[in-house]
Amino acid sequence: MAYHVTYGGASRRRAKGLSSLACLAFVALLGMAFWAGAVWIGQALLQVLALGS
Repeated sequence: MAYHVTYGGASRRRAKGLSSLACLAFVALLGMAFWAGAVWIGQALLQVLALGS
């Protein structure tokens, strides 16, 4: 990736480790939200099917 100098001086780059850690944390959060939703939908379906019997 190109390193461009801004008009106000040298631009400061974000540390690679910090951005990749934030990305991993975001992906982990999305994964937990997905599985929590899947479990919630599964439980709701089981309750509906149990009431119908």
